[in-house]
Amino acid sequence: MELYYDIFKFNDHQYYLIASDSGLCFVGSPDAELAEADGFFATDNLTRNPDKLAQVKTQLQEFLSGSRQNFDLALDAQFGTPLQRKVWQTLTTIKYGETLTYQQLAHRIGHPTAIRAVASAVGRNPWMIVVPCHRVIRTDHTMGGYRGGLPLKTALLKLESSRTALTF
Repeated sequence: MELYYDIFKFNDHQYYLIASDSGLCFVGSPDAELAEADGFFATDNLTRNPDKLAQVKTQLQEFLSGSRQNFDLALDAQFGTPLQRKVWQTLTTIKYGETLTYQQLAHRIGHPTAIRAVASAVGRNPWMIVVPCHRVIRTDHTMGGYRGGLPLKTALLKLESSRTALTF
């Protein structure tokens, strides 16, 4: 399978993006190396192709600037388990500006006692920002973890509550 990558830059940070012919496969953490994606799938056969990722870059720019609330992108979920795919699909139903606890998410997917498995699937979300795992918080309403770092998670939630451009 052919995988394509490009770099998205926003506010002095860069994010690696990876896509297949089926859709977006990965959004990297700010300023992380391309090797971050190796934790999700093999990246030894990547071709740089800005055209394949142009729409992703446009929508990320709009979202992080505060002018877009939802993404309209094809996602390639072939690298996830059935539970992960179910969690990731459910993440897309959390409305802009809202949060959900890991426990509430486990209930939504029909596995109310699988909170740790659900939290693990949230942490394995390859489409950071695009699939809004930043909207999931702990039951005590603290942030919990985030692959992109807690400053980014906090900034994304602030962006969504104030509808102003992302800063962190």
